[in-house]
Amino acid sequence: MEEQKKIISFWRTVLEVSFIIFLFYSNLLMGEFTNSGVGQSKGLLWAIQDIFTIANLIIAIVLALIGHLMFDFFRKRL
Repeated sequence: MEEQKKIISFWRTVLEVSFIIFLFYSNLLMGEFTNSGVGQSKGLLWAIQDIFTIANLIIAIVLALIGHLMFDFFRKRL
């Protein structure tokens, strides 16, 4: 039973972190196609290459882990 709780907790963490990373990258991609972004003139492929960088990946992972910790805190608190 304890092992099953750990597995469920692990997959919940993976799901939450993945979803936060997805939201981060989708927000960056949408930003490339607003009036201030150059994605409209350079195209989708350029925008994807512009947002998928090592720096953005590190930022996304760190913020996703912080976000998960916050969700977990509020889940246990409320």
